[in-house]
Amino acid sequence: MSSESFLQKKNLFDVLPQFGRVCAEYIWIGGTGTDIRCKTKVLDKVPVSVDDLPIWNYDGSSTKQAPGHDSEVLLKPESIFRDPFRRGENILVLCSTWKPLDDGSMEPLTVVEDLTSVFGVSGNNTRTDAEKIFNHPKVAEQEFWFGIEQEYTLFESDNVTPLGWPKGGFPGPQGPYYCSVGAENAFGRDIVESHLRACMYAGIKISGTNAEVMPGQWEYQVGPCTGIDAGDQLTVSRFLLMRVCEIFDVIVTFHPKPIRGDWNGAGCHTNFSTKDMRDNKCEYDYTPSDGPYKGQALTGAWAKMIEALEFMRIKTEDHINVYGSDNHLRLTGKHETQSMSEYSYGVADRGASIRIPRETHKNKYGYLEDRRPASNMDPYVVTSIIAKTILLCDE
Repeated sequence: MSSESFLQKKNLFDVLPQFGRVCAEYIWIGGTGTDIRCKTKVLDKVPVSVDDLPIWNYDGSSTKQAPGHDSEVLLKPESIFRDPFRRGENILVLCSTWKPLDDGSMEPLTVVEDLTSVFGVSGNNTRTDAEKIFNHPKVAEQEFWFGIEQEYTLFESDNVTPLGWPKGGFPGPQGPYYCSVGAENAFGRDIVESHLRACMYAGIKISGTNAEVMPGQWEYQVGPCTGIDAGDQLTVSRFLLMRVCEIFDVIVTFHPKPIRGDWNGAGCHTNFSTKDMRDNKCEYDYTPSDGPYKGQALTGAWAKMIEALEFMRIKTEDHINVYGSDNHLRLTGKHETQSMSEYSYGVADRGASIRIPRETHKNKYGYLEDRRPASNMDPYVVTSIIAKTILLCDE
């Protein structure tokens, strides 16, 4: 069914009154860590906050998050967003996942014990651990901001042909597609625009969108968001993109290297800053013992930023190990990436592990961009390890 035909038929029912009742779409991350699941609960009244929403459950054996003999997984509401599909007073409810215990309590769902074995992408409840980090007094005081650049690739319904590519063949080489216009270069703009509006309506802090380097590949940005809100916002934005693509009969993938060869991969560049990094009156002294500013006496917010980058140098492997699956296919040192085995940072350098924006370098305060996370990364894992490395390095 075409998207136009679908919407025409759907509109026949959208005008029907609900007589005060509300649809709440419960959303959660499934067993692979990249699949997003949802189901609808009908409420008798509009909730004022998540505290008014009941804990629900689902069959975890059908999402690879629980065994069949003990299949129940609990859904704990965490955030509410407006529903751009049902509209009105209907809502989207982002949930964390929990395992019920025999004594009536519950614990965060754990599917994979060692997150590094799956490069941070799992069916675990990673939100709860991330929230603990963001609630730590040292982290909370610094009001960690994140702006996340989500890249993705659109495929025809055959899940083989990227949108705009000839069947069984290849388009012209990269160059004309980035931030492009025109039917010969930009493929899927209706989807991108629909997703943009859906995010704006829902209350997602979407801040921009653009066509990417590979044809059929796009990006949108979410943020700035503070702390745990970054993971919530990105997760719901991914759900909205999947739902929009469903309507257009197009498949979206967050795989970091969906097409092998001389084509750009897909990342989830994570921009970040602390309160001290953003403060042009910050008082701080630091002399790095390594890196491009080795031995230089640095001051202020700039000193805080370079110190953070050196902390991240020490934890390079820890970060790479949870920055997304199949990231080795993308982080090769080519196509605007640094090699997975190297660590570097530089001004306006898109071939570095972490880019220092030119404006940040000029002003000596601002934000930094970690270019290493893959497009399929878990935003709770990535944002929390950045905060932990920079602010809790001595704990």
